Amino acid sequence: MVEELADKRLVVVTGKGGVGKSTLAAALAMQSAREGLRTLVCEVNAKERISQLLGRPEVGPEVTALDENLWAVNVRPQEAMREYALMMLKFESIYSAVFENRVVRYFLRFIPSLQELVLLGKILFHLREKRPDGRWRFDRIIIDAPATGHAITFFSVPQVIVDTVPPGAMSTDATWMRDLLVDPKTTGVVLVSLPEELPVNETLELHAALASRVKMQSALVVLNGFIAPRFTPADVPETLPEGLKQTARHHMARSDLSAACLERLQTLGLKVVTVPRMFTPEFGRQAVEQVAARLGAAK
Repeated sequence: MVEELADKRLVVVTGKGGVGKSTLAAALAMQSAREGLRTLVCEVNAKERISQLLGRPEVGPEVTALDENLWAVNVRPQEAMREYALMMLKFESIYSAVFENRVVRYFLRFIPSLQELVLLGKILFHLREKRPDGRWRFDRIIIDAPATGHAITFFSVPQVIVDTVPPGAMSTDATWMRDLLVDPKTTGVVLVSLPEELPVNETLELHAALASRVKMQSALVVLNGFIAPRFTPADVPETLPEGLKQTARHHMARSDLSAACLERLQTLGLKVVTVPRMFTPEFGRQAVEQVAARLGAAK
């Protein structure tokens, strides 16, 4: 595992939509599991991608084994609400009488950010879950988190609940969730970007917003789809066919842009790991394994 994440039990992977968050989350989870850590990778109320990337059947809302030391779950509101309610009420008969009542369900819609709280609560419950021998059920949890704007809202929820809900079970739960999220010894955020202007701008803004609004610390930046320079204009012979010249010019322009984006991201003062762009007709387990190897070798 990358040194900056080696001691983190909770790893949050986020960034602009379409930058490869799920791929990076899957690769980090694979690398963590191969290092012998019992690892759970969580998707948050999203179209499932992790199991598909790893060539496994769809997982759903139940924790499901994917590989040795590797489990996955897709945390969804309805199931998470039920689990959260049962943890609070203890008895299923009480849950059925209260939370399955149409009037109660109607008023629950007006509790601020309740859906996000129960989604986050289920994930962090697994972080504190222990086996009969007292060891952690999962040594590390990796969250394939929502994209930029939603991520800020999602991880701000515990503090919102603490600030707005009267003291009680919900406020108490929100407090310990917030404390886990903002603890740099426990939690590290991985910011994923692409070598393009908009994703880089959004990454810089996300880093600042996480620090100022949520008090979460970024641990690492991954620049996905990086194109390294392979030649200079002087290396392109005049006798080369025009089509190949255009391809060479395009490659040099993209590699220059990659270098410029890398330089901008390095202004954050964090380690930036580059993952090369992969030219493959099908992005599946083999590609994820290559990304995992790249992350594992990063110094």
